[in-house]
Amino acid sequence: MKIAVFAGDGIGPEVTGEAVRVLEALGLPGLALTYGDVGGAAWRRHGHPLPEETLAMARASDAILFGAVGDFACDHLERHLRPEQAILGLRKQLGLFANLRPAKMFAGMEDASALRPEISGAIDLLIIRELNGDVYFGEKGVRTLDDGRRQGWDLMSYAEDEVRRIAHVGFRAAMGRRKMLCSVDKANVLETSQLWRDVVIEVAAEYPEVTLSHMYVDNAAMQLVRNPGQFDVIVTGNLFGDILSDQASMCVGSIGLLASAALAEGSMGLYEPIHGSAPDIAGKGLANPMAAILSAAMMLRHSFDLEAPAARIEAAVAEVLRAGIRGADLGGSHGCRAIGDAVLARL
Repeated sequence: MKIAVFAGDGIGPEVTGEAVRVLEALGLPGLALTYGDVGGAAWRRHGHPLPEETLAMARASDAILFGAVGDFACDHLERHLRPEQAILGLRKQLGLFANLRPAKMFAGMEDASALRPEISGAIDLLIIRELNGDVYFGEKGVRTLDDGRRQGWDLMSYAEDEVRRIAHVGFRAAMGRRKMLCSVDKANVLETSQLWRDVVIEVAAEYPEVTLSHMYVDNAAMQLVRNPGQFDVIVTGNLFGDILSDQASMCVGSIGLLASAALAEGSMGLYEPIHGSAPDIAGKGLANPMAAILSAAMMLRHSFDLEAPAARIEAAVAEVLRAGIRGADLGGSHGCRAIGDAVLARL
């Protein structure tokens, strides 16, 4: 079990440290951890947010436990040197095309959601976001028009094989859940989305047990607030998935509770909390490490097929929340280390 730990910037080292403590407490045979620099920390030490040695370490590992990248002090850098390029580079170089972001209401946490308890209590969904295409990886630039005005442009595109690949991930995930898949697009105005919808319908023929529905992204955003319990699995593109998964996190109560996985074709995966580096609280011990700890659980499940220890971690986190032990993001007063201690005690 070769795991590369890339803690990154801001609160990344703090929350990742607690996730590592949980992994080590499980006593898993063959667990081997290596550590590398990414993001702003890597730029300071190596002159690049994703140094070659870090990339080589990632390629030599079975899975990656990732913290967060982002540093306001790096905002002046050219785009290819900014911290965020580390995660984009890893996704591209390792073929991490499928982002899994579960959102489920923990018992006793209904009051933390901005939604009414009878609505938020029904949340149990999985958002699958395509990671290697769309405007994030399309051609882009700034040009000057004939009249002298500057114009920024970004190319949104998907090839049918890219859509087919992520659609299969969505249908397989739905087969293991409640057998409902909602494909989110904007086919009424975007040709890219029309192709997306056409290909998803073609793939659906291979999964007759799954009920497929389609929803425009603006309606999906509304329905996540109005009736999130209607969703089982959502599959969508890079841009829409980025927005909707963050919205789903706040429906649950806090972005500090949501883990994520970025998966390649095989068992390789990168696992990270979906929150950012939060530089304003970095080094203060205030960060909530639960999303990082739950990301470690996802890693055990998806990259190593270790369901039992993954379930143990998730049950321990649920017990901690049920006991009222919360970070500041959830209206509590417990710090990063105290929450990690509480999870370890339940384990």
